[in-house]
Amino acid sequence: MARAATTSDAFNAIAEPQRREILVLLRFGERPVTDLARNLGMTQPQASKHLRVLREVGLVTVREAGRQRLYGLDASGLRPVHAWVGGFERFWNESFGRLDDYVQELKRERQEGPHDGDDR
Repeated sequence: MARAATTSDAFNAIAEPQRREILVLLRFGERPVTDLARNLGMTQPQASKHLRVLREVGLVTVREAGRQRLYGLDASGLRPVHAWVGGFERFWNESFGRLDDYVQELKRERQEGPHDGDDR
């Protein structure tokens, strides 16, 4: 039985750590595949395969520049990921708020010193 494509959308494409690394490098501007491969310690064919996947899901653009192809980031393709992660923002804000309250309480206790009956 044939395997289903696992890179049909941005979520699946960025599940691969090396593809995320490519996107990080492309944040700083367009690069040829040879530069990306060298920076990531992979072969040019490996980098090309990852770039193809990223292009197919709309995360990377490519343009001809003389004899080379320059790859660039198309961050608009990350909108679905951003929207999904944003749904957890309230959860994290509340969690960090509770953590901050707890840290402030610990600081107050430390400043007040030992409590009654504490003979340290």
